[in-house]
Amino acid sequence: MSPTVRQRSKRMILDSIGVGLVGSTTPVFDIALRYCRLYSSVAVSSVYGKPGVKLSPTLAAFTNGVATHSMDFDDTWHPATHPSGAILPALLAASQMLPPNTKPNGLDFLLAFNVGLEVQGRLMHFSTEAHDIPKRFHPPSVVGTLGSAAATAKLLSLSSAQCCHALGIAASLAGAPMANAATQAKPLHVGNATRLGLEAALLAGRGMEANPLILDDIPGCSGFSAFYSVYQPKPLSAPGEHHEFLLEKQDIAFKRFPAHLGMHWVVDAALSVRNLFINYAGSFSPSLIRTIMLKIPVSKYINRPFPSSEHQARHSFQFNACAALLDGEVGLGSFSESSIHRQELRELLDKVVVEHPEDNVANFDKMYGEVALLLHTGDVLTGKCDTFYGHWRKPLSKESLLKKFRSNASHVLPEEKIEAIITLVDNLENLSDSSQLACSL
Repeated sequence: MSPTVRQRSKRMILDSIGVGLVGSTTPVFDIALRYCRLYSSVAVSSVYGKPGVKLSPTLAAFTNGVATHSMDFDDTWHPATHPSGAILPALLAASQMLPPNTKPNGLDFLLAFNVGLEVQGRLMHFSTEAHDIPKRFHPPSVVGTLGSAAATAKLLSLSSAQCCHALGIAASLAGAPMANAATQAKPLHVGNATRLGLEAALLAGRGMEANPLILDDIPGCSGFSAFYSVYQPKPLSAPGEHHEFLLEKQDIAFKRFPAHLGMHWVVDAALSVRNLFINYAGSFSPSLIRTIMLKIPVSKYINRPFPSSEHQARHSFQFNACAALLDGEVGLGSFSESSIHRQELRELLDKVVVEHPEDNVANFDKMYGEVALLLHTGDVLTGKCDTFYGHWRKPLSKESLLKKFRSNASHVLPEEKIEAIITLVDNLENLSDSSQLACSL
């Protein structure tokens, strides 16, 4: 792994832990935790934000995966998936599961993390359908499950044949429909991906076999192609030959606020036009606005004119644009019940009109967000964003990433523990025992 890969990996790990910690404060996390504690027998693995709680490895992975995606605050890649949340909880749980004399070191942990990223990224690059915002399957429930299986198979030092079977088993455990987006069930997609991938690796390690060709494109026989209508796998370099990790040339998107990635374009566009409006009128006065025009890509599940719950609000172009206009920011508090149902916000939502320009495609690498305010005076003010701050083309600075982590972690951990986790992640490749990271949570 190059210095770039290591550094980007550690940024992802730190951010993912932070969003998992703040996610441990959500109702959906509590539901998942109460469920898992019913079945916890071999309680050796830590749970985000609950220092006195231990679960079995697979249930700890599940619970922590739910926490990571509970606010839709976790990282996003291109083609679109949430890569860290599907693999990091499994690796943390597995690191605590192993006997003391076989604990993987920090460099082993980093390498396994990148194996999980690599499998997710390669599988998605094999499908043209996967490059656009998904319509059928939620990507982390598909590629995330296989990424988790690959990462934990690597960490557990399974044989080549066992790794192959782990991926085959994982393919039979993968997949969740997009219809559950904007509901409490959506975080289960990431929780199940990380848990079931770990289970696939554990089953393979104990002798279970699966179709060794399940990732190939076999005419007349659906394997991984069942998830993607256009699937054209390509061979990777053979062991021992030079291999460049995808993370080397493809950075990650980190979210500044807890909502679907598409919202970040319209929020930045809305903040831009809000500043123009204040310069124009002296203050933000909604009564001067006749129409709010949103120019966004076609994507049905995030086109929600009047969201009624926090999860719907996190998946609503209209809500996020109006919240940014009204408040001058979007943050954790924006998705509370009281914030969602404000009368002044509802009045702004009533003014929203949506357009879908042909050049604005549903693709996180090519889309843009545009917010235009049509005033009663006849004047028009416009803000546009084609790359928000946090996108892989415009990465968060180290200072911004640390600020986000500290803010998220402070909801459940004291300052000294927060700083200790930052130090552990920063020096991860030098740890002699990677389970120290899981134990610190």
